[in-house]
Amino acid sequence: MAPFTLAHLSDPHLAPLPKPRLIELAGKRALGYVNWTRNRHKYQRREVLDALVADMKAQAPDHIAVTGDLVNLALEAEFAPALAWLESVGPPDRVTAIPGNHDAYVSATRHRFGETFLHYIAADTPGAAAFPAVRRRGPLALISLSTAVPTLPLMATGTLGRDQLASLADVLERLATEDVFRVLLVHHPLKSSARQKRMTDAPELLALLKRHGVELVLHGHDHVHSTIWVEGPNGNIPALGVPSASALAHGRYPAAAYNLFRIEKDNAGWRCEQTVRSLGAGFQIGQIKHTRLI
Repeated sequence: MAPFTLAHLSDPHLAPLPKPRLIELAGKRALGYVNWTRNRHKYQRREVLDALVADMKAQAPDHIAVTGDLVNLALEAEFAPALAWLESVGPPDRVTAIPGNHDAYVSATRHRFGETFLHYIAADTPGAAAFPAVRRRGPLALISLSTAVPTLPLMATGTLGRDQLASLADVLERLATEDVFRVLLVHHPLKSSARQKRMTDAPELLALLKRHGVELVLHGHDHVHSTIWVEGPNGNIPALGVPSASALAHGRYPAAAYNLFRIEKDNAGWRCEQTVRSLGAGFQIGQIKHTRLI
């Protein structure tokens, strides 16, 4: 079997931000809009995202995973341009997307991500619950989760909830009996030291992974390069985060980057190699890391 290449990018925070109507700037959106106009627009840049995606496409991955935060304030006017961008990345059979906290920024539009990007999140099995959603691509079983819930101002937490966790337990139990490379996609990291940015039920998810296992976890949210190892039934599981796909380097946050994973059978097990490609001088994208994870 030929190696399968999975690309991973996250948090594009698509610019420019449409001009909101005054009625849309109540509550949490007001703070978010001030933050965007004063700060975030300086380093969340569309030209950066376009350069990163062009380089990623040149690598010809077999599939692309986008782990959330396509939009910024979840304004109604943000979703159509975000869909057009995602369609430019690839068709639904080649791209899987999940929501982040910014995609469900407020209760009024929390449903818009699922409606707009339905074909990019839908499970292979018709009629299956929105999340967890399982998509089979080559030797991979992509398991999509949603931690996207509206939160109070100054909070960016995520939650899976009891129903999604219960369904995930069934999915993981079933997949554990199959010869597939299981990739879990989730926006929030599995561990966080920031109370206002954490996944509130991460301990429950970690317990499921310890019991049933997956081969790889991919997330976004923190806008930094991240690799941690969490306990699985047959050894530790790598969980990787990636910087914002549209970011200029600023403060402690690195420049935009994406991951490539080369996955293939290795005797009775699996081999997975990670390559990281990042924005450099002159808007050039280049390799900054290559390592074997499994």
